[in-house]
Amino acid sequence: MIYLDNSATTFPKPTAVRKAMNDAVTQYGANPGRSGHSMSIRASEEIFRCRSEAASMFGVSSPDNVVFTLNCTHAINIVLKGLLRKGDHVVISDMEHNAVVRPLYALKERGISYSVAKISEDDPDETLASFRDSLKDNTKLVVCTHVSNVWGIRLPIERITALCHQYGAEVLIDASQSAGMLPLSMGDIGIDYLCTSGHKGLYSPMGVGMLITSKGGRLNTFIEGGTGSNSAMFEQPDIMPDRFESGTQNLPAIVGLRAGIKFVTSITPEKIHAHEIMLLQNLYDRLAENKRVILYTPRPDMLHSGGVLSFNIKDADSEVTADYLNTRYGIAVRAGLHCAPLAHKHFGTEKQGTVRVSPSYFTSIRDMAVLSQAINSYK
Repeated sequence: MIYLDNSATTFPKPTAVRKAMNDAVTQYGANPGRSGHSMSIRASEEIFRCRSEAASMFGVSSPDNVVFTLNCTHAINIVLKGLLRKGDHVVISDMEHNAVVRPLYALKERGISYSVAKISEDDPDETLASFRDSLKDNTKLVVCTHVSNVWGIRLPIERITALCHQYGAEVLIDASQSAGMLPLSMGDIGIDYLCTSGHKGLYSPMGVGMLITSKGGRLNTFIEGGTGSNSAMFEQPDIMPDRFESGTQNLPAIVGLRAGIKFVTSITPEKIHAHEIMLLQNLYDRLAENKRVILYTPRPDMLHSGGVLSFNIKDADSEVTADYLNTRYGIAVRAGLHCAPLAHKHFGTEKQGTVRVSPSYFTSIRDMAVLSQAINSYK
């Protein structure tokens, strides 16, 4: 199979990730932080090493600011439901995933409102103006994806963050489609809350994500329980990251995440990004020659794009196209709305959906050639 669905989850995983997970369940598979014996201590040390690797990668001062979650959706919900109060207003972009939109829609019942800023795919100044116009006196939080999971559009998060801080609003960045693929320093940009998955650009297994913040004390919890710390207290601990890590952690996945982070940093996100953009430029140029193919965004480039390209074949349902590629050629892509209806509304594809191609570090030029040939043969 030619696997081009890496925006959903990367495959294959690096050998180091698979080995690390195997070691976790065969050599030190005890419950971390719950016992004083040597195997439990070893498990706790491995988790702390992952926190340290993540803190270094994303430019935060303390490993304690790294909270392990189930996934990015879990991390986003922690912030939205822990920070927002009745009367608060939120601004989001029209590229946001349902991981953002659905929690905010549910929070409307608690008296929380939100506005949608329109993104310009080729004019960052216009994007910034849309965010500025959406801000209100009661805007408490701005939520912005770094890279659209549908269109690969890279949002100017540095400028958006600076603007929102001028107006007293905090900023949450959804880095699911950029972590590991783009350089990202919370300290340099000033991000208040960074949420990301591990199983995409960080090449970890599924089942682990991260919320990274130095402002955890401002967030109410919505899950309480055992943390292995302050066990005599009935109150949930205030200390980070224990405050948000109730229950047994997913040790194999966290150990796999650490190996994935090390894999990415050894290559560098810059080189991974350059490789993916090169592949998508190659594919874009091939598809642009086919008059039946609809391309919605400008040609991918290093400055404005992440590793995602969506297209359609005229008069063909996106799901039918994806099934054709899978059954006839063994090519795995994703079709439909990609859990991001706002992003589809932006380009008018909410009925047809799109066929989405997302390469990884392991994707080759030959894969792009086979895909384009398969599309050209579509009847």
